[in-house]
Order: sequence, then C-alpha cells, then structure tokens
Amino acid sequence: TFTVVNLGMFGIKSCAPIVREPQACALALGAIENRIVPNDGGGEDGEIYKESVMMTATLSCDHRVVDGAVGAQWLAAFKNHVENPVTLLL
Repeated sequence: TFTVVNLGMFGIKSCAPIVREPQACALALGAIENRIVPNDGGGEDGEIYKESVMMTATLSCDHRVVDGAVGAQWLAAFKNHVENPVTLLL
C-alpha cells in the first residue's frame, strides 16, 4: 500500500515522509513554485536564465518490500506523467 503526503497546500517546499507499517512507500508533495533555472536553449532574447514552475516530490520506501532502484524507476515515471499529463490517457 501507498501513502501520499501533500504538505504543499500549506506552503511547505519539501519534506521527508516516514513509512509506517503496513505501508510500502510514502510520497511527499511540496509546494508548486517559480524557480530560476539555466536556459539551455539560450532563448530568442539571449537570456541565460529562465523562470520555470517546479514542485518537489520525495519518495520514501520500506526496503524490506520495495528495492530502492524500483522506487527510483517509479519516481521517474511519476515525474514523466506530471510533466506530460496527456500520457495518463494513453
């Protein structure tokens, strides 16, 4: 089973969830915020930085149940679905 902790609605940037039995994993979602990141493409106006909307997601796994590498794969798939929500329909 799985627990989702949403502290982002309280303005919390990130947290480390504690996995309690009988849960196998806990996913913590932080606040959505604008951050300044490098502009890899350079942009039309030559700016080296750009503003992006970002959210922190932290996954804690009980390693007796879920291997850390499998948890990392799940988190990568979660990231892909959040960035491209249309993939949830396919």
